[in-house]
Amino acid sequence: MKVLMFGWEFPPHITGGLGTACYGMTKGLLKHGAEVLFVVPKAYGDEDQRAVRIVNASEVTVDVRDTEFREFAKTFTYMEVGSNLVPYLDPDEFEKMVQETLSGKKINLKSVYSKKYTFSGKYGTNLMEEVSRFALVAGSVAAQYDFDVIHAHDWHTYYAGIAAKKVSGKPLVVHMHATEFDRTGENVNTLVYEIEKSGMMAADRVIAVSNLTRKTVIDRYGINPEKVFTVHNAIEPVEKSEIFGIKRALKEKVVTFLGRITFQKGPEYFIETAYKVLQKDRNVRFVMAGSGDMLNKMIRRVAQLKIADRFHFTGFLQGEAVDRMFALSDVFVMPSVSEPFGLVPLEAMRTNVPVIVSKQSGVAEILKHAIKVDFWDVDGTADAIYGLLHYRALSETFKKYGKDEVDSLKWEFAAVKIMDVYKDAVGKA
Repeated sequence: MKVLMFGWEFPPHITGGLGTACYGMTKGLLKHGAEVLFVVPKAYGDEDQRAVRIVNASEVTVDVRDTEFREFAKTFTYMEVGSNLVPYLDPDEFEKMVQETLSGKKINLKSVYSKKYTFSGKYGTNLMEEVSRFALVAGSVAAQYDFDVIHAHDWHTYYAGIAAKKVSGKPLVVHMHATEFDRTGENVNTLVYEIEKSGMMAADRVIAVSNLTRKTVIDRYGINPEKVFTVHNAIEPVEKSEIFGIKRALKEKVVTFLGRITFQKGPEYFIETAYKVLQKDRNVRFVMAGSGDMLNKMIRRVAQLKIADRFHFTGFLQGEAVDRMFALSDVFVMPSVSEPFGLVPLEAMRTNVPVIVSKQSGVAEILKHAIKVDFWDVDGTADAIYGLLHYRALSETFKKYGKDEVDSLKWEFAAVKIMDVYKDAVGKA
């Protein structure tokens, strides 16, 4: 099975779990005979290509003169957006938006269809413009390579997937890692919502990372349930003996939150929980690792509660820094308000850290050896943290069986289900 896959990031250059998931997925697919051509807006040259061939969209010359594709391209809307759109995060505001449809312009084939576009590969102010131009490149790539199925990850690449399908006629599978409702609650960015819906409507099959996400896709986007399949994310077990051997400089217990500091992740509930725990035990330190639009608000709240001497903000962590943080942690908490899946708890369990996850997360569907609470239940979460910190038998049980459980959640197993989706899409195309 030859797969043309579109993603917005690939390790080691990532800003969240999406790139990590794509990497594990391609490794898993390789073990089942798939050949993956992975297209990203910007490649840096240091990506691990043992399981995948990386195509740098910034190096692709767009020279598509196919009539059908040109008609599709006319529907693109180019926008300049005056706010940062980062993964799974709604913009604070739109300062400037200029819409200009190609259908109302005279198109210079040399300037539009016979050139290279330089992508930033980031989630900056011109993200929407890059999303549209990425689709132009996708059409060019689809015309040049041989493949059986198209796989597009999250809304940034849905237009690219549609364009590739228009050019090649091959079936399209779109992967929904997080919906706009997960990122923003009910304050949806209508532009992103429409891209998500268009991508899923055009797709032959939709993969959701959890049953929670599948329900949202069906109920909130009106997608046919018969073409929506759940494939839970996975993680690769890694032996890191040098990480486990890190010596702690602190005598206090450490409770960690690691993720984007934004509405979706529920950072405010972590802070309120910390306050509750510290009323019973001051011999605990809380760490909030990450960055996001709510960071300043969270810092102010910690100051208001007068717990700043027991609370630490590390900023964004990645790679080995994440492993080191887990190695220093006694408990990991993920109080997400709406989490399509949630890879971070698996990373924590892999490092022998007991975890507490919200019931409103996709990962709660598959984990047995994790404490599950409602995100809003600050008292319940505080009790769970206190129990794990003070009852050694409880903590050791979750460590042992949690590590065994997460080691069985491998991408090669998830890849079997993805391959089945591919085969179903190709067979019905």
